[in-house]
Amino acid sequence: MARMKFIMALGGALLLSACATQNRALDEVGQPQVPATLTMAEADAKLAQVSSEREAAESTYAARELECYDKFFVNNCLDKAKEARRLILVRLRAVEAEASHFKRAESVRLRDLDLARTQQDASDELAERTAATPKTMKVVTPDAVKPVKPAGPTLAEREAAHAAAVRQQAAQDAAEAPRRAARETNLARKQAEAVKRQQRVANRLAEREKNAAAKAAKAAAAAKAPPPPIGDN
Repeated sequence: MARMKFIMALGGALLLSACATQNRALDEVGQPQVPATLTMAEADAKLAQVSSEREAAESTYAARELECYDKFFVNNCLDKAKEARRLILVRLRAVEAEASHFKRAESVRLRDLDLARTQQDASDELAERTAATPKTMKVVTPDAVKPVKPAGPTLAEREAAHAAAVRQQAAQDAAEAPRRAARETNLARKQAEAVKRQQRVANRLAEREKNAAAKAAKAAAAAKAPPPPIGDN
């Protein structure tokens, strides 16, 4: 019991802290703001933290759910616990999307950089071999020079693409929130109706048993009563 109280107290503190962090991390349109990731190590650390916080949020919600069933206003308590968990998960999904996008973009950048280095090494080696073999110089006109293609997207382009991906993910989460809330509300309503139906059935059964017992008692009393006296002819 002491351990359960400690878990619920710790969960409540985590939920309150996460809600406060979520509220501070919202931008003008109500979407989570995620600091930009700068290194692969930072991205891996963010993803590991997301996994840990998601597990803690689910454990805390489970503990709060058990606690809610001991309260009078069960649905109100459950709604608050679900909303707190939803806010945490929205923030974690935004962090996860940002870190995953950075890892993909960084992998592409490193691959392009490695390819450019390989091409440069090949070009340098060819230049060295050409310089070692004297030959007639050839004048190259400006029209014959081919433009050098960029190795990949610029830093500004990557940052713009990253910001667009984060906004798209946040907008998708916000669009799905009303549907999730509606499903949860509908489920709670159906559960309440099921409880009421079970109570009505139980009341009808109890009433039938009461009427049957009354009839049995009346029949028993009638059987024990002496017959009426027979009058003189």
